[in-house]
Amino acid sequence: MKINVIGGEMSRQEIDYCLKHISDKYKGRQVEQADLTIDGEFVDIKVRFKDTDFQHAYRSADYLVNSMEKMNDAKQSEFYDKLRHKV
Repeated sequence: MKINVIGGEMSRQEIDYCLKHISDKYKGRQVEQADLTIDGEFVDIKVRFKDTDFQHAYRSADYLVNSMEKMNDAKQSEFYDKLRHKV
């Protein structure tokens, strides 16, 4: 993984802390590059992933979820009962 520190310097410990945050937040994704931009006392993190393939999203009550387990039983039933159209 390529790491870019922008706007100042960071210790190895600070970089490791940011990398742990990235790996906890994006479990299962392969990070290609991380840009760590120092903004005063804060660090802005921008991440670029290796796996840029589209992940399936399910629509539920006008919002998108990436897993059927996040829907309640009624929404899961509604999803399975929908009429499918050929794309």
